[in-house]
Amino acid sequence: MYFTQLPKVLQTILPGMIWRISTSEPVIYLTFDDGPTPDLTPWLLDLLNDYRARATFFCLGKQVKTYPALFQRIVDEGHSVGHHTFHHPDGWQVAGKKYTEDVENGHSQIASPLFRPPYGRLTPGQYFSLMKRYRIVMWDILTADFDTSKSPDHVFQEAKQAEPGSIIVFHDSPKARHNLVHALPQTLAYFSARGFTFAALNSK
Repeated sequence: MYFTQLPKVLQTILPGMIWRISTSEPVIYLTFDDGPTPDLTPWLLDLLNDYRARATFFCLGKQVKTYPALFQRIVDEGHSVGHHTFHHPDGWQVAGKKYTEDVENGHSQIASPLFRPPYGRLTPGQYFSLMKRYRIVMWDILTADFDTSKSPDHVFQEAKQAEPGSIIVFHDSPKARHNLVHALPQTLAYFSARGFTFAALNSK
């Protein structure tokens, strides 16, 4: 079970996490989890360049270690990066030191203060520990592109709910490919036609 649009009460309860960027300007923050992926990331970067869009890639350490040149291309083209652990563990299933070590291994490959927990799941202990070292970035729009039971149009309709300052989650992964290659171009075209720009989160 997951929420595509997270209840605002969660944003109030956990204010130390970044859920959206406070702004009235027509700007959206696209984010991509789980890459880089050689069969998808080059296409994704080309598409973003077509729209002069910048985004934030929350990469897995194991993927960066395997595809360092592709990760470097993300950085070289002006996108920001965050880390998403090394192996993508579920914080509710992997506890204590084992989870922390996976986070740190991910950070060793991706030197960024931005961190997004896989599945958005952290225990209270993990949350308070990680807050001391990282800026934990969540989202207010989850497109569900990873869900193979959803159609590309469903994914696009979720993305369309974004507002100024929204942080939208897509996935740079094989599982999301079918939905992403259809819904992302629609999303970029839809918001561009309405005067929106696409910015990267500050990773300094």
